[in-house]
Amino acid sequence: MGLIYPLSTNWTNAPKDSNTFSLNLIAGVSRSEKGMSLAGFSNIVREDADGLQLAGFSNHIGNNAKGSMIAGFLNTYGNGKGTAIAGFANVAHKNSGVQISGFLNVAKTVKGIQLSFLNIADTAGLQIGVINLSKNGEKSFGLTIDENQTLMLTFRSGGKWLYGILGTGYNLHNNKAKYAYETGLGLHIYTAKSFRLSTEIVAGGLNSFKKGDYLKASARLLPALKLSHSIELFGGPSLNFVYTNNPEGINLTKNRISSWYSNNNRSLDALTFGYTAGIQVAF
Repeated sequence: MGLIYPLSTNWTNAPKDSNTFSLNLIAGVSRSEKGMSLAGFSNIVREDADGLQLAGFSNHIGNNAKGSMIAGFLNTYGNGKGTAIAGFANVAHKNSGVQISGFLNVAKTVKGIQLSFLNIADTAGLQIGVINLSKNGEKSFGLTIDENQTLMLTFRSGGKWLYGILGTGYNLHNNKAKYAYETGLGLHIYTAKSFRLSTEIVAGGLNSFKKGDYLKASARLLPALKLSHSIELFGGPSLNFVYTNNPEGINLTKNRISSWYSNNNRSLDALTFGYTAGIQVAF
């Protein structure tokens, strides 16, 4: 127990000691942990940790980490075989467990799961995020258009089955709300030599950077034809939920299955039918 190194019961021997329980109000240092270590700011373990490491800001494990690491901002470790949860980032050499963070997961080798906005690995198991980068994964840039005449430049990245979607674009119909964005996840349902069937769940909208909103969430079914190893044509139907409170957005919302107005007929909620089509180049 202690305040901050070396102000603890282990004094200056703390970096050489192994503990089954550690409690430090600010930060603690030890050689290894085989139980629970709690710190208001940071846990620093020079070698191995097995159990629970809980810190307000960061956990740092020099070698092997087994069990659970929970930090408000950052976890760093060598080889992980448990669960690492961080508010901002997890950074490891090898991960055989689960990495969950608010923004970034990094590991050289992943045999487990990475869940974050941005996942990076040399070789990856399952990556779940908007951007997923790995040497054994798939990455592609695409150009799409939908029923609203929104032209979108997209980046799709992921593994054999699951991938993330990030896009920005421009609506060719509107005069004000014309700047487009979207993000989501996709799943390859079926893959053959020259054909692939995927489904996507995306959320996005159109923005004028002034008053008024146009928000759309879509479920897509996208058959694709491979023209070559890297070029793919795709297109298919979408089921959309739209919320808008500006005249351009209301005028844009067609092919309605069901719709209803609110806010004195100034806001529209609608379930619509649409489409998405495009081309993408993988690299």
